[in-house]
Amino acid sequence: MTGALDVDALVDEARGAIEAADSTEEIRHVAATVSGKKSALAEASRALGSMDPEARKELGRELHEARTTVEELLESRRSEIRFAELSAEMAASRLDLTEYVPGTVAGPGSRGHLHLVSQTRDALEDVFVGMGFDVAEGPEIETDWYNFGALNIPPAHPARGMWDTFYLHLGEPESTLLRTHTSPVQIHLMEQAVLDGTLPIHSVMPGRCYRRDTPDARHLAVFHQIEGLVVDRGITFADLAGTIETFTTAYFGPDIHSRLRPAYFPFTEPSAEFEVTCAICHGGGCRTCSQTGWIELGGCGMVDPAVFASVGIDADDWTGFAFGFGIDRCAQMRHQIADMRALIENDIRFLRQF
Repeated sequence: MTGALDVDALVDEARGAIEAADSTEEIRHVAATVSGKKSALAEASRALGSMDPEARKELGRELHEARTTVEELLESRRSEIRFAELSAEMAASRLDLTEYVPGTVAGPGSRGHLHLVSQTRDALEDVFVGMGFDVAEGPEIETDWYNFGALNIPPAHPARGMWDTFYLHLGEPESTLLRTHTSPVQIHLMEQAVLDGTLPIHSVMPGRCYRRDTPDARHLAVFHQIEGLVVDRGITFADLAGTIETFTTAYFGPDIHSRLRPAYFPFTEPSAEFEVTCAICHGGGCRTCSQTGWIELGGCGMVDPAVFASVGIDADDWTGFAFGFGIDRCAQMRHQIADMRALIENDIRFLRQF
């Protein structure tokens, strides 16, 4: 203590007020009271000018020490309050991941599982690997050249009207888009095989595709395809037909068969659509197969020489075939699902059946 001013008492008073504060707003108010311009410490500091030099020196040292102590107390209490408030906020927003609704798939004894489409993709890969194919993948975002140009679909080609495309960028240096089919992976594979000298090719390429389709019983805007490509010497259309039939009976069972119908695709010549016996009506005719007894599964054909030319393969030495079909539609046929939209509705009652 110096003169009539009890500096220790000011510090004790400030300490009590600081410790009593329990919110950010309160500590802000206390800080202004105990160390602001109108605080007792500030008034004592202003009074130093009227004191004799010896007394001013001694009181100035005590006030400096007192202010330092008060500031340290304030900062410590601010940190405690911030931590407490943050902890309370986190506790209020915390998700209880152990909570479940009895009787649902989240209940005890229940486990999640792969979606039916993922299960179907895995099963298809197993079938084709058993037939001697390997599995490859490619990007879902493609350039215009890979999705169209290299597949014999130039900008002015009328076949581009067959796809309503989700473009990400139009213009220079090149347009980019969400791939409308898995056929661009064929181009990547053939380019790499030419570069590495690893022909022939026997591959399947599963993946997600995008088209601006209106969802109905047999179509989705975001769907899944599996593409097949064989490039070798001496490949004929008979090899393609045999591959399609072998796959159909291996995957769907001996009662389901395939048939090929003439069609047009810019990247194959000759081209065909292949259909399988409707697994829902077993050929009798129903709403899903439009009363025909058959379900179109995909397209196929012999690789067009123009496609070989775009990737640098000599069509005089090499021939090949390609095919592609919907994974979603395979799931629909194998499990007799009347409406494909059930695959994306996330109805637990439906999903837990598979």
